[in-house]
Amino acid sequence: MAQGNGALSGAVIAVAGAAGPAGRAALVRLAEAGATVIGSDANAEGLAEAVDAARYAHGGATVVGDTVDLLDAAAAREWAGRVEKDFGRVDGLVHLVGGWRGGAGFAETDLADWDLLEKLLIRTVQHTSLAFFDALKRSDRGRYLLISAAGASKPTAGNAAYSASKAAAEAWTLAMADGFRKAGGEDGPRSAAAILVVKALVHDAMRAERPNAKFAGFTDVKELAEAIAGVWERPAAEVNGNRLWLTEKP
Repeated sequence: MAQGNGALSGAVIAVAGAAGPAGRAALVRLAEAGATVIGSDANAEGLAEAVDAARYAHGGATVVGDTVDLLDAAAAREWAGRVEKDFGRVDGLVHLVGGWRGGAGFAETDLADWDLLEKLLIRTVQHTSLAFFDALKRSDRGRYLLISAAGASKPTAGNAAYSASKAAAEAWTLAMADGFRKAGGEDGPRSAAAILVVKALVHDAMRAERPNAKFAGFTDVKELAEAIAGVWERPAAEVNGNRLWLTEKP
């Protein structure tokens, strides 16, 4: 059953990229914490499965799905407006839209990978942050959370496009954080934008496929979901504009 007295009790949290393994774990954990959770994904079938699983895990929790193309700026804004209209407020946007492409080395980099990753990892951040900024600023506990990778701070030769995309998304999120800082004035920010940094993510299906793999330094999606929920337990001024490391700093 949902918990009723924590920092997320009664909060309204939107989750972008909710159909993937990390999104599914986040829906479950946020619902468990007492939040109303609105998941979005371009994959309607996967989103429906994720929403059903979260509802089943926590009877009585409000978990809904909204199929949204976050590459469409207008659609993202419509989604943000719909969430606030339907639920009266928005207290969080968790950005879990992901993707990866890489190569054998720097010279072998295919710029078609950049074209794809720029859309998945940068455009969706731009569209969701711009769409939700004002609503999150109005909240007394607004949080925008980007999930990033350690490679953004220490790129490898074969991951130029991926690392550069993540680094751009981080810079964009930190600019949003400065917007919250300025809006808070002398009292400090009431809302926050922060970055959760992992090496890579692992989930049960990956372990089943590769039972002998160590996945050293990887963060389990359930651990990530726990860290996401924990951000609301900390004051906005403490997390705003910061990278919260869930793996060793490179």
